[in-house]
Amino acid sequence: MTVSEDGEVRFLHLGTEWIQGSMLIDDPFAIELEYVQRMMAWLLFVDPASVPRRRAMQLGLGSAALTKFHHKLLRMDTTAIEINPQVLAVCRTWFKLPPDGARLRVLLADAGLEIRNPAHAGRIDALQVDLYDHEAAAPVLDSPEFYADCRALLTEDGVMTVNLFGRDASFARSLQAIAQAFGETAVWAFRPTREGNTIVLAQRTPDRPSRMELLARAEVIQSRWRLPAVKWLRIFKPVEGAA
Repeated sequence: MTVSEDGEVRFLHLGTEWIQGSMLIDDPFAIELEYVQRMMAWLLFVDPASVPRRRAMQLGLGSAALTKFHHKLLRMDTTAIEINPQVLAVCRTWFKLPPDGARLRVLLADAGLEIRNPAHAGRIDALQVDLYDHEAAAPVLDSPEFYADCRALLTEDGVMTVNLFGRDASFARSLQAIAQAFGETAVWAFRPTREGNTIVLAQRTPDRPSRMELLARAEVIQSRWRLPAVKWLRIFKPVEGAA
């Protein structure tokens, strides 16, 4: 595990050249990477005023960008599940992750097992899944059963976002597994980033907000939390026939 810098940005690597996360050194609680910003698209599906009353969970800590953003900027109750204690130590030392407290906790655990803990069931409003090993070829947990467990975590209007990165066959298989667990009318997707990351979103309870509703929320998200949410609407749409 290594940390590198280019003067403005600090990067986390898990033993390879692949970037597993990053942080703007002068703005450590902002989200620097484009695909990580897109993991915040769940905000398009809730009333912005309700956000601080909600709960977030991240499966996979990475450089803690999502965990810090939910905790510090959205003021949400936030839980992250990370299997590698070294990743947690690096995030606390180099990536400004605050210590655990009343609204923040990092559980050192296997995400696939921990999400079956009944204490989490039906309590999470925003779930982000970014589970890759050092080779970053395909998600470590990626079965219909795993995504069904993820769905069981969510509140009725809860939303999951997943980072999918890898070969075309891997993406199609992942998308099918998500649609099988959530139902194909619940699934939305972005176009891939230049680096090949495709963010997929799945709703616990499918709905199709109007374009005007989405735009109104996007404008609030952009002004309040400095995320490029209006741009998202040009590259984000429901996925039909995913199952």
